[in-house]
Amino acid sequence: MNQSFPRIITLLRKERGLSQKSAAESLGVSQALLSHYEKGIRECGLDFVVKTAEFYGVSTDYLLGRSPNRSGATITVEDLPESDTAFRDPKMQGSMLPVLNKKLIGNSLNIIFSLLQECNNRPLTNELSAYLSASVYKAFRILYSANSKNPQGMFAVSPKRYDGLCDALQCIAQANAKCLAAGETIDDKKGIPSAKAPSLSPELISEKYPLFCTSLFNLIQNTEERMLPKKED
Repeated sequence: MNQSFPRIITLLRKERGLSQKSAAESLGVSQALLSHYEKGIRECGLDFVVKTAEFYGVSTDYLLGRSPNRSGATITVEDLPESDTAFRDPKMQGSMLPVLNKKLIGNSLNIIFSLLQECNNRPLTNELSAYLSASVYKAFRILYSANSKNPQGMFAVSPKRYDGLCDALQCIAQANAKCLAAGETIDDKKGIPSAKAPSLSPELISEKYPLFCTSLFNLIQNTEERMLPKKED
């Protein structure tokens, strides 16, 4: 059995608010055996996996960590909703700061991924996507961990390790991306040829991305203001 199974069955039980004894009775095993399964001390058989999936209403692929979707469905590009139309939380209407920052970041990402499409280099896209995904992951875990009652079993990486591992992942992804963007080859993955390197300037960005350029320029300014010390008057 893989490492995900113990974590996921523990998470599902706690989400239901079930004691280990109660869950064990429903699943037809002893509490001691279920405890061993949840701790990863013992491996269960296929029958228990199927019964557990039926009991919690999830797929066996989800139980085994093969799919992040509880139904086991594989997500395609067509399945993903557009963020602007799918997420319009009325609670955000009274607070402009989250809405403003969301638009600045989202519009800037539109430019980044448009440039990646032009570069047409899968390794570079993967590395920059990994870098950005780690940032979103860290931001979400900070918010998730604000409430100590939230079940940490949702994550495979422990609270004490995720921050350092995320930083390491971002450093590696950034280093690889810089090499690939410079046209270098990494582990047989070829970087972008010089002819594919995007030609950019504030004027060209404004012409090419009239809807999003203001967001990018403001994001750059806001970020650099936080990076650089303020000058005294």
